[in-house]
Amino acid sequence: MRATLRRPPPEELVLYEKDPETKIATITLNRPDALNAPTIAGRLRFADLVHRANIDDDVKVLVIRGEGKHLGSGADLEEQDGMLNPQPGTSLLHEFQIEEDGSVKYPPAGSYRFLASITNLYANSDYGCRSLQDFKKISILECKGYVYGWHFYLAGDADIVVTSDDALFGHAAFRYVGWGPRMWTWAEMMGPRMFSEMLFTGRPFTADEMHNCNFVNSVVPREELEAETAKYALACSRTRPTDTVVVQKTFLELYKQYRGEYFGSVLTGFVEGMKPLMTDDPGSEASGLGDDVMEKGLANSVKDNDQQFPADWRLSYRGRSQP
Repeated sequence: MRATLRRPPPEELVLYEKDPETKIATITLNRPDALNAPTIAGRLRFADLVHRANIDDDVKVLVIRGEGKHLGSGADLEEQDGMLNPQPGTSLLHEFQIEEDGSVKYPPAGSYRFLASITNLYANSDYGCRSLQDFKKISILECKGYVYGWHFYLAGDADIVVTSDDALFGHAAFRYVGWGPRMWTWAEMMGPRMFSEMLFTGRPFTADEMHNCNFVNSVVPREELEAETAKYALACSRTRPTDTVVVQKTFLELYKQYRGEYFGSVLTGFVEGMKPLMTDDPGSEASGLGDDVMEKGLANSVKDNDQQFPADWRLSYRGRSQP
């Protein structure tokens, strides 16, 4: 039997504080025992906090960081197991904040709408997957350790990314599914050549590699990370008035929409919704995540699949240290 991690209440999982004097607010992802994996409720709280900071006149700069050794390794895979490995009668109404009281019937497993309803939901900033795109103030992401999955979404969407030199960026879904919700944005930020390599090999990129393709702003040793983030935050808080910042962000938002940022989110949602139609190549171990393997659970299956790849291309630090 698989051990079930405790899922703390969202107020405990996602912390928030602000300093009205500097106008710097901080969101801290506080679940280090689970690599800061956000629960669905935690992701919704994150979206609400970004929304509140967007309106709050005491906030000009928003810093997002993670407690512990890592920013985060992506969503709570055990909680999402029903989405990617559905059983008859599986309902995902909780993702939509709809009570499971029988008054609303969720589309059945096997239908296009079962998965596509969720993947298109992730294009809505109110649900925590692209919230920073609609944020009209300055967002700064502090990266360290794993920057995977949902946390990699944040890295693509933040205005400024500061990272420790030991950070790894990527998405495990490139290996167990083949795509992720923010692909358009990642391709825009990294450039199609480098993103193609990440997508097709599934390998994580180092902080230096991400700096070389202009994805991150600053790479520093781990012990200097907090000071470097504070330097950026204070500088941003002391430049132009907040009204000017909102005008600057509106300009950048228009530019991103001209480049198709929201279009890309909706398009990837459509692509993700086609996952049930994808079949394994006969006699191939390419996916490593067939139905028989998935019986062990999504998280364990991802770990097993990781071992098929060269050591320095594996997702986990432990896996990278093994032959």
